[in-house]
Amino acid sequence: MKKINIIAALILTLITPMTFAAALPSGDEIAHNINARDEGLSVSRMVVMEMTDKRGKQRIRKTRGFRKYFGDEKRTVIYYLTPKNVKDTAFMTYDYADASIDDDQWLYLPAMRKVRRISASDRGDYFLGTDFTYEDIKNETKVSIEDYTRKTMGEEVIDGHRTFIVESIPVDKITAKELGHSKVKQWVDAEIWMARKAEFTSLRNKPLKTIYTKEIKQVQGIWTAHRLEVENQKTGHATKFIFSDIDYQKEINDDLFTERALRRGL
Repeated sequence: MKKINIIAALILTLITPMTFAAALPSGDEIAHNINARDEGLSVSRMVVMEMTDKRGKQRIRKTRGFRKYFGDEKRTVIYYLTPKNVKDTAFMTYDYADASIDDDQWLYLPAMRKVRRISASDRGDYFLGTDFTYEDIKNETKVSIEDYTRKTMGEEVIDGHRTFIVESIPVDKITAKELGHSKVKQWVDAEIWMARKAEFTSLRNKPLKTIYTKEIKQVQGIWTAHRLEVENQKTGHATKFIFSDIDYQKEINDDLFTERALRRGL
């Protein structure tokens, strides 16, 4: 009997550290770590958007983007430079820290010479022919805390990087309809807290789209995605965002983030 107790004690000694080592952060902890990641007080960058339909026909848009924090409020604006038929189109969003306040988004279409406000109910719509939604554009590589309940499903190595697998479900049917999906599954890098892959499920519980975050490198000390790729399983369409000329230290004029600037253009 004494021998059995000794063996049992040895087994517990070996298993216990492994059990603690296997503990994973909760889904909410991972989400908060994602949003706590440093992205600088401001950034200026070029963004080339490549859209390819299921027949292989490609459209290319060249844009200039800016983001700046005004206290806890994040403002983002994108100005279209080429081609001619979309030149001077502009999009702007104000992302408020207070979850009880709906974020503001505006779209300027030069053909109409009018700034249109994007409703919160439209945030799941696709952004100007891309496979990113207005919500995707607003969040960039961050996540919305209040819109989902989360749980950690496990971990997996992607391209040599350890990631945590997080499943996020919209908090209710109204939110799911606004977002345009019923579930998101993310593979979040355990070191730099950026999702390297995200799979979206449609409201009918079918594969919707997959977003890949690629070429993640440091720029001026800040981990930065240089390429985002989307495969839309529903339409066969694909989108690439390619970032260049990224600068977190360039002085950015506050006036760029106004409705007047949207109409004026760069």
